[in-house]
Amino acid sequence: MSGFSADWLALREPADHRSRNAELAGRVGTRFAGQDVTRIVDLGSGTGSNLRATAPLLGNRQEWTLVDYDAGLLETAAKVLSGWADEARAIGDDLVLVKGEATIGVKFRVVDLNRDLDTVLAGKPDLVTASALFDLISEAWMKRFASALKAAGSAFYTVLTYNGQDQFIPEHPFDFGVTRAFAMHQRRDKGFGPAAGPEAAAALVAALRHEGYAVDTGDSPWILKPSDAELVRELLKGIAKAVEETGFIVDKGLADWLFYRDAMCDQKGSRMMTGHTDIFATLPA
Repeated sequence: MSGFSADWLALREPADHRSRNAELAGRVGTRFAGQDVTRIVDLGSGTGSNLRATAPLLGNRQEWTLVDYDAGLLETAAKVLSGWADEARAIGDDLVLVKGEATIGVKFRVVDLNRDLDTVLAGKPDLVTASALFDLISEAWMKRFASALKAAGSAFYTVLTYNGQDQFIPEHPFDFGVTRAFAMHQRRDKGFGPAAGPEAAAALVAALRHEGYAVDTGDSPWILKPSDAELVRELLKGIAKAVEETGFIVDKGLADWLFYRDAMCDQKGSRMMTGHTDIFATLPA
């Protein structure tokens, strides 16, 4: 699975960070408070946005392994993280970062999670995490993942799983049809079998609970306003492209919808909501 550019990930990062469910994030922080060293594996890490948002929740000594299929994104991650940190030192291909009072070791691994999931979790990390990943994943892979996670004895924290709860203000007559067609497209195979798309959060929670995890969830919607117009326009283009591929909306309906939405996205009072779910799962002591 690939196709996400560093520019796109940078554009969405501010909305991602502010949208995380604060209550659930607090529970993650409480769970790892006082731990001497916290070892974290970040799946589908991209350019390290999840590390930048999650590290402040953890202790003063952290060891991260960033895992992605795209070597170019990991190279960008090393550069962006070095600029984000107060201090950065390279040790071979790895980094040691200082951010505030925290010392954060970072390793970068190019991995095919279809083939090497068990290898990634073999070190039994304290926490496995991901951001905006599991709606791209099949239910069958989630079950495999939950089983491997339990075998590793790791806690799990994933954020911004798309849940299909979209809303546009003001409304347009084609909003329902567009969101329905987009949901259809989200269920296509992204490299891990037919994707769960909007049902991903429910499927993942069920898989984790089947393995004995205690699971908490929280809403983390993007609430996008005129100040987010650049992000909204990119989202609209992506949605329209996906809907076009389904053939669900014919004639000029999709073009009319996109023209209207593009015109409205920077108008006072306009809103776009994209629903997400955050999940935190732990094994009983």
